[in-house]
Formats: sequence, C-alpha cells, structure tokens
Amino acid sequence: MRRTHLTVVIAILILALAAPVQAARIKDIAGIGGVRSNQLVGYGLTVGLMGTGDDVKNGYTRETIANMLSRQGLSMRDRIANVKAKNTAAVMVTANLPPFAKNGTRIDCTVSSLGDATSLQGGTLIMTPLRGPDGEIYAVCQGPVLLGGFSAGGANAAVTKNQTNVGIVVNGALVEKEVVTDFAQSPTFTVNLYNPDFTTVRHMAARLNALMGAQISAFPKDSGTVVVRVKEAYLPHIMEIVAEMENVDIPVAIPAVVVMNEKTGTVVMGENVRISTVAVAHGNLSITIKENLQVSQPLPFAPRPPEQGAGAIRDEKSGTVVAPGGQTVVTKDTTVKVQEEKRQLMVLPQGVTIQEVVQSLNAIGVSPRDLITILQTIKAAGALQAELRVI
Repeated sequence: MRRTHLTVVIAILILALAAPVQAARIKDIAGIGGVRSNQLVGYGLTVGLMGTGDDVKNGYTRETIANMLSRQGLSMRDRIANVKAKNTAAVMVTANLPPFAKNGTRIDCTVSSLGDATSLQGGTLIMTPLRGPDGEIYAVCQGPVLLGGFSAGGANAAVTKNQTNVGIVVNGALVEKEVVTDFAQSPTFTVNLYNPDFTTVRHMAARLNALMGAQISAFPKDSGTVVVRVKEAYLPHIMEIVAEMENVDIPVAIPAVVVMNEKTGTVVMGENVRISTVAVAHGNLSITIKENLQVSQPLPFAPRPPEQGAGAIRDEKSGTVVAPGGQTVVTKDTTVKVQEEKRQLMVLPQGVTIQEVVQSLNAIGVSPRDLITILQTIKAAGALQAELRVI
C-alpha cells in the first residue's frame, strides 16, 4: 500500500515539473460527450407593430394570417386579399435547448423578420411551436419582442440605431418536452476537447489517472477524445466524480499559429511561433498625384472672340467685340511626387521567440499591414515554423 501511494506521489511530481505554465480546467477546454444544447426553430407571427410590418401581398404572410384567424373561428379565406395589415410580420423563431432542461423551464428565443417588415419594435410574438431536427415540438414561445435599437423617421428623413428586424423574447420559450439521456446510468463517458491536440489529450489522461485513479480510469482515444470509465464501486456517485474531474487543471499544448485579418490589419501570434534564419528588407514606394483646379475670372466686359458666345456687343471706336460678364476659364495644375523609403536589410536569427520577432520587425518600422505581407513572404520562403491563417 505504501509503495502504491509513493508511486502516485512521484507521478504527480513528475507531471507538475513537466507541465508548462499554460494550464486550464477541463471544463474550460473540453465538454462531456452527449452533454450539449440542441437547436430549435419555428415559424410564427409578430403582431402589434405600428405600421412597420409586412405587406400582405407576399403570399406566406397573407396565408399565415388566414390560418391564424381560422383557428380562432374566423373564416377569412375569401376576403384575405382585401386585408391591409401593416402591423403584422412573419418571423422565424430560434432557440437553444440547454442540456437536461426539464418541462416548464423557460429559455430565451430570437425573433427574426422573414418578410419586408421595416421594424419589429413594439411587437408581440404569437404562440409559436419550436421543433427540433426530428420534427418534434420541444418548446413553445410567446411574448413581447425586445429590440436592441430603434427606427424613426418622416417623409424626408429617418434615423435607425442597430438592427430593428431582429429581437429577443426574454424567457419567452416554455420547454414542453425533455431530451432523454442516460448519462448517469452509463459507466463510461467521453471528454471531448474543443481544440483537438494529441499532447493535451495525453496530459489529460495522465493527470486524471494520477489524481483520481482510485475512482476512474482514463485513456486517450484520439486527438480530441479521452474515454473515462468509472469503477463499479463509484457508479452511484458519477455526478460527484464529473464535478470533481472538470475542475482539474491540466497542461494545454498551444500550437504555433499566426492569425491575420487583412481587412482590419490585425495580426495575432502565439508564443510558440519560431522563425528560421532569414533576411528581411522592407521599403515603401509612395507615389502622390495632386491636382489643383485654377479658375481665371476676367473683369466685366472683357474682350473675347465673337464666336465664343451670343449677345456680344461691338465697340464702335475700337471695333472690339465684348460680352457682359466676361469668360471664366478653368485649368488643371498636376503635381506628381515619388518617395521611396530606404530600409536596411535585417537578419532574423534561427529560433527567435515571438518577442524577438516583434522587436526586430518594429526596428525596421513596419506597420500591422506591412507585417502581414512580411509574414506571408517569410512563410513562402519556408522560414516561418507556424501555421498561417488568413481570415
């Protein structure tokens, strides 16, 4: 027994010494297999709008209004074409059913305009069934629609803030059917990494076996899955085991990735990014073309040729033809300026860290957008030891 405890202590010490600084709880980097939310969707009507709803000329809104009135005992099939209901809008309703949600649980749902409505402000969603991928009704949503913006205006001017065609019904969906799961009855479950990695999976399995080996046995299945088997004596306490397990800190292996956004000029690099020996020279060629418009405005009654305008007046003494107001002449003055920045050639040594990379590139005065071009070129040269992602 003493030898077993000594082995466990030694394993924990080895893991603690070998683990890098980056550590995270299992619950923050992985999820339990089968414990997830489910997406729901439904089609309904939002009423009570102030003239900002759909035009009933579109078929689905007109037919939906007719069906709703028919269920209320009103037959409008023959007269629905003459109805003008700008206070009604057809909408799509979406929601996420959380895991282990019970009958009577209330969840939020999102309401999005489907037709040509200009705003859902002030509207109320009529009872809408929400279905899962299997076609079964799992929740029913109804209630006032809350927007994160507004829209107002008149005949010649309008003002809009944020999106007015999408809103939320807070606690508007009532769960009517539970998703059946046998999680607590199964002796084996899986832990799935959000970002699969072989090193992280190995660390997780070793850490769980070292800390909770008396209760469970864990082994990696693939780069994103750790299989956990609860020992028979602890099956009645599986929920306590999961609660304890998800708070265990494990080392996280971070891959070398460079993410670049060319639209905004944003560059994000992980600390494991390395660059082989490479020489970098970067200079900008700037060509500026500037045009100035010069206006020549003659004095009143300035002389000009008679063919340049009608209504000319001849001076009897000098014989010169003049015109009231003179003639305005516009000329263009174009200036072209070329400027090329002189940058020195800088050598980046092999195996430098991300901090040294940034310091070296800042030394030659690169901007974020220039950095994107430089990193792409270094990657093309085979000197960047990292994955390059452009978003």
